[in-house]
Amino acid sequence: MPTLVPTPKIWMNGTLVDWDKAQVHVLTHTLHYGTGVFEGIRAYETSEGPAVFRLTEHINRLFKSAKILGMEIPYTPEQLIAATKEVVRSTGLPSCYVRPLAYYGYGEMGLNPLPCVVDVAIACWPWGAYLGEDALTKGVRMKISSWTRLDHNTMPPAAKTVGNYVNSSLAKVEALKAGYDEAIMLNPQGFVSECTGENIFVVRNGVILTPPLSAGALEGITQNCVAQIAAELGYEMRVENIVRSDLYIAEEIFCCGTAAEVSAINSVDDRDVPCPGPITTAIAELYAKAVRGQVPHYKHWCELA
Repeated sequence: MPTLVPTPKIWMNGTLVDWDKAQVHVLTHTLHYGTGVFEGIRAYETSEGPAVFRLTEHINRLFKSAKILGMEIPYTPEQLIAATKEVVRSTGLPSCYVRPLAYYGYGEMGLNPLPCVVDVAIACWPWGAYLGEDALTKGVRMKISSWTRLDHNTMPPAAKTVGNYVNSSLAKVEALKAGYDEAIMLNPQGFVSECTGENIFVVRNGVILTPPLSAGALEGITQNCVAQIAAELGYEMRVENIVRSDLYIAEEIFCCGTAAEVSAINSVDDRDVPCPGPITTAIAELYAKAVRGQVPHYKHWCELA
């Protein structure tokens, strides 16, 4: 797991504050009830300077998550886009990971968050490969989790909310303690949903399959990139339900996310999967170039800080 390394400043409610002074009260509402929304974004080094990858799409998804939660963010998307660029520039880093967070602050307690003020913070720090530096070349070991992915009428999986990730954390820790790298979660109907923090793709008969949003998967921005890259490379991709046994006999499996980027999967429940497969490798290589502004027709994905 990549280590958290402090950077000079964190943006909090319109002001850049010192990393060590970016503090909240112990009675901050979201700390108690998990009613916050967040994003994970990466800024990459490009020939023109650091560029935040698909920043606008990430900030728009933050606002969609807030809407699902019934939270009113006291800034416009444009203001938070500008703030993100400001804090990235303040680090002086060529590349970094970015974490915007909107949360209910101090002043009210109880289950009703509506009287609470909404605070916003944006932090960034250097962060390496989430699933390991050799996640593409050697792959990661996966375990089907005993924890079920959230149902749409229990906790909305379409929203990237703070509280939802208790579900993911339980599955992640279970997998790590059992000697695996990551977990795959099934929904209440038994269909594959996603990994604890990544979308999943299965190759069967040369076709790339990925679960639908109805299976409980988050609508991934990296997933969208993969779909476009796969089409460009001539691969057929379909969104359809996947069952556990599909994973055991897959020709390739890979996962993707902002933190994990594109990572190969070498086994599921100790059933070996060919790794790294040719489709996974081709997509990962083009993705790695695109995020660094090296592919002209994907350059609009990279927003200079």
